[in-house]
Amino acid sequence: MKITYERNPSPAKLDVMGVYDWPIWSKEVSTFPWTYEQKETCYILEGEVIVTPDDGGEPVHLQAGDLVTFASGLSCTWDIRQDIQKHYDFG
Repeated sequence: MKITYERNPSPAKLDVMGVYDWPIWSKEVSTFPWTYEQKETCYILEGEVIVTPDDGGEPVHLQAGDLVTFASGLSCTWDIRQDIQKHYDFG
């Protein structure tokens, strides 16, 4: 299972993907387990999180300006270090 990300993608790329039309999710500082039932792509607007895959993969540090894809079936732990807000899209 995999987490891929791109730091500071170009505004043109975000526009082509329609990121700014996606819904917004926000969450305060917290730690919780999560499993992705389907692929999720998100763009982090604010905050900072460390996502650690349950399969022993390396923790991934994500922050504002990151475009991230979480693979379908990924089980992980979210450790939100600063309140987070992101645009997200499933599928």
